[in-house]
Amino acid sequence: MSDTITILGAREHNLRDIDVKIPRNSLVVITGLSGSGKSSLAFDTIYAEGQRRYMETFSSYARQFLGTMERPDIDSIEGLSPVISIEQKTTNRNPRSTVGTVTEIYHFLRLLFARISIAYSSETGEKMVSHTDDEIVEIIIKQFKGERIAILGPVIKSRKGHYRELFDSFGKQGFLKARVDSEWIDIERDMKLDRYKTHDIEIVVDRIDVSSEMKSRLKKSIQIAMKMGKGNIIIANYNNSQIKYFSRNLMCPTTGISYKEPEPNSFSFNSPKGACKKCDGLGKVKVVDLIKVIENPKYSLRNGALKPLGEYRKSWIFQQMEYLGIRFDFNIDTPWNKISAKAKSAILNGHKEQIHLESKNLGVARKINIDYEGLINFIETQKRESKSKNLERWADEFMVEEICHSCDGSRLNNESLNFKIDGLNIAELSKMSILELYEWSNSILTKLNVSQKKIGTEIIKELKVRIKFLSDVGLNYLSLNRSTRSLSGGEAQRIRLATQIGSQLVNVLYILDEPSIGLHQRDNQKLIESLKKLRDIGNSVIVVEHDEEMMKSSDQIIDLGPKAGIQGGEIVAQGDFKTISKTDSLTGKYLRRELKLPILSKRRPGNGHFIELRGASGNNLKSVNLKISLGSLIVISGVSGSGKSTLINGTLYPAIANRINGSLVKPQKFKTISGVEHIDKVIDIDQSPIGRTPRSNPATYTNVFNEIRKLFSEILESKIRGYMPGRFSFNVKGGRCETCQGGGVKIVEMNFLPDVHAPCESCQGKRFNRETLEIRYKGKSISDILDLSILDACRFFESIPKIHKILKTLNDVGLGYITLGQQSTTLSGGEAQRIKLASELCKKDTGKTLYILDEPTTGLHFEDIRILMEVINNLVNKGNTAIIIEHNIDVMLQADQIIDLGPNGGNSGGRIITSGTPEEVSDNSSSMTAPFLKTALKK
Repeated sequence: MSDTITILGAREHNLRDIDVKIPRNSLVVITGLSGSGKSSLAFDTIYAEGQRRYMETFSSYARQFLGTMERPDIDSIEGLSPVISIEQKTTNRNPRSTVGTVTEIYHFLRLLFARISIAYSSETGEKMVSHTDDEIVEIIIKQFKGERIAILGPVIKSRKGHYRELFDSFGKQGFLKARVDSEWIDIERDMKLDRYKTHDIEIVVDRIDVSSEMKSRLKKSIQIAMKMGKGNIIIANYNNSQIKYFSRNLMCPTTGISYKEPEPNSFSFNSPKGACKKCDGLGKVKVVDLIKVIENPKYSLRNGALKPLGEYRKSWIFQQMEYLGIRFDFNIDTPWNKISAKAKSAILNGHKEQIHLESKNLGVARKINIDYEGLINFIETQKRESKSKNLERWADEFMVEEICHSCDGSRLNNESLNFKIDGLNIAELSKMSILELYEWSNSILTKLNVSQKKIGTEIIKELKVRIKFLSDVGLNYLSLNRSTRSLSGGEAQRIRLATQIGSQLVNVLYILDEPSIGLHQRDNQKLIESLKKLRDIGNSVIVVEHDEEMMKSSDQIIDLGPKAGIQGGEIVAQGDFKTISKTDSLTGKYLRRELKLPILSKRRPGNGHFIELRGASGNNLKSVNLKISLGSLIVISGVSGSGKSTLINGTLYPAIANRINGSLVKPQKFKTISGVEHIDKVIDIDQSPIGRTPRSNPATYTNVFNEIRKLFSEILESKIRGYMPGRFSFNVKGGRCETCQGGGVKIVEMNFLPDVHAPCESCQGKRFNRETLEIRYKGKSISDILDLSILDACRFFESIPKIHKILKTLNDVGLGYITLGQQSTTLSGGEAQRIKLASELCKKDTGKTLYILDEPTTGLHFEDIRILMEVINNLVNKGNTAIIIEHNIDVMLQADQIIDLGPNGGNSGGRIITSGTPEEVSDNSSSMTAPFLKTALKK
């Protein structure tokens, strides 16, 4: 095979017919400005062609179900290996998916517990035991010799019912006696028990005087009793009422509780054998939240105090309220906060007595007695049992998720949690950080007995290998029970990278999208070493990346530019780090420090006001006290998993939003917060998508499309035809293409592969019908406008102030290269975040706003970061406050205050190590960030 991947005539998106040779079995970095064509080359050309060729290996029969994939716009690609793409996407939206399940580490833990764990009684804590029938015979002869005993087969344990058929059946089989609820009774025809009480029923199989000569009879009776009791029997001593429990399964010798022999599924929360029955293995349950139910405690029931009921109307439910009012001395005009606690409880939780109502049907009145279950129970019933999606959604509005109290969030049932290795159950191991779990796996063999060692050694070896891979990509702080839904794109990508390293595939081309995102500089080198491992075992690795350390460690760099969008798409430089740093490209100038982000000559002191958050203790935070100087730029730094997001996004933001906006988002635990009165707005600009469907785009999110539609409706031809702004919307009937309903695409289901979006055959992807597309402004249709890049649109609408202002703001935050109509599902987290920032910047500025940004430099080139920081510094200079969670050293150097968390991740983090200017923080010997700051300050 060729030593290079040779690409000729690549023209995908903004690529300008480029030719490039990429060395195989090398670590290659593709860099350049945002929108310069990096992803177009790496993913939309190289990966797309690799995927297409893979599809062509399928039989023609299989391909008819999968459809065809379009060839990227290229002349040729040679030397291409099988391609695996590892992008910045959260691994799984499934609530059952965890770090442990996606890495398969949990599978090995389940196997280990099934093979070598020891069972303990959930009631007494005693070690559980199991016996063979022969062992039971020997124990009975030894312990009960000369005594008269009864051998019982337990058939019912703590269940309600009259059991008439059961007694009749055993009576017909010749069994004469039973032990029911600890009482000895004769089995008689048609006998019944109280059906509303729980019962224990044991059938007497045999009564025998124990002696060595009775071994054969004992064994036969034990076998019959075992069959009845599904592996369990009871021995009762007639002389002293002593009871002994025996089982072929695991059993508590004191209480008789028995467990089945464990298997891997016994420890799976995705299996009925292991899952907690209350939460069905999710670890969380949905419960009614009174904050969401009570609209306003000052309102009366008539005025809508209870949101699920709404305002008063003549209906069945308000008749019930009126009856309760008579019973508990209130009426529907009484404010909610004036109603007695007993009455509130009856309304919300139900009333024991029946409610008497009057119903009129065809003029005939009749009295009806009904049970009133209470508003909370009604909502829960609708959520749990309703077959109507609308009713289920309605109930969902008033509910919140909380930890399941039955399993304490472990997802497993009580039986599974009572199997332990060295005193720890599988849930306790899953709560450990990867670092702690690695230490446990290194020491556990010394604590096992000979049999456990023999069985467990190989499993533990495999465990350690997989745990080490996660550690090597900088994920020491994660735990196996962490839901994949809560992972950042960078974390999810590094988990997939660790899984690929573990697979030991060779002759593969890996393409990664900024794997260093979210990584502290301390962990970056570990990640680089992991990528080198992939390369060294015989793979090619292409990384789309802006990180300087990654570039230094690469074998080759491909620099795309010179600018973004239509001004990009060319290879401006190619070579090793030294070669690139000598070129005239923007990347080269930044690498040799000819260009750099300016360090502030004077730190802003703030406006003299502070927000103080005290006693923050959510997740791994150790009762943190945070003091934010308003009117300044604050960077929150620290290693991955040190508690930055929990402190700012999980505690500070919702605590402030609750006070200012009346938000219902529940913050993590904290004691007090003060100083909120000094700001009038708090905005959390995160990296979540601006929309989850292809219909959402930058134009619709920023509302600039509303102004553009108004403009099109004012064109003379539109007025003649009577077209209103709605005619130019692809979301409503009239102007849109009805074949694709304005989506512009046809969704092709690919069965076991992801759905493919193909252009609509009727409108050719233009979203609108022919009549609508005939209306033109300066020669462009509404569809042409959506296809413009933001930079081009900014120039096109220069004479329309309302439109130009929004577009200029989007361009100012470095988004000039994306199109107005670009589907939100194709935007990166960093792009979505900057669109949100631009949207906020378009609003009226009061100078008292707190902006919170989580890693805004994601996906940004050095030059893009400079532009973004200019925007953020301008905000702060107007009196606003900006809090940025960030690992980028260049951004830290721009800060007025750095608050560094640590010292490490997970349980070893959660404390503020130091706080001050970059110069002050760089001198702190306990900070993991300090050495990197000190080095940067010297450059």
